[in-house]
Amino acid sequence: MGIFDSIEEMAKQGMSGGNDQSKVAGGFVQAMLEHPGGFGAVLDSFRNNGLGQHADAMQNGQETQATPDQIQTGLQGTGLLENVAARAGVSPEVAKVALAAALPIVMAHFSQNGGQSGGQSALGDLLSRFI
Repeated sequence: MGIFDSIEEMAKQGMSGGNDQSKVAGGFVQAMLEHPGGFGAVLDSFRNNGLGQHADAMQNGQETQATPDQIQTGLQGTGLLENVAARAGVSPEVAKVALAAALPIVMAHFSQNGGQSGGQSALGDLLSRFI
């Protein structure tokens, strides 16, 4: 099962707010298309906010477990959590719960590919599945 299938399946099944998860996944993809520094900046943010182990695991292509609070801490200062929530039409609280499931998978996948090689195209393909 490819990354797109995994994200799509996760969005469909999700928790009780599966519809919100789908919205958040789409909002994340939209936000990443415009995020300064791309995936590298997100990894740096995790490192700078004391979550270097998570950043290293994601950078090495490992799907690490992250709690909603770790996602919030890791993204602190980037504006990404708020941007994703706004794009998805959900609260930052809902967004961080959904991103706890989606972010490690997406980051691991795109970090393996250098975050660039086909990254924008692949993000666009993923976005089209959610909107």
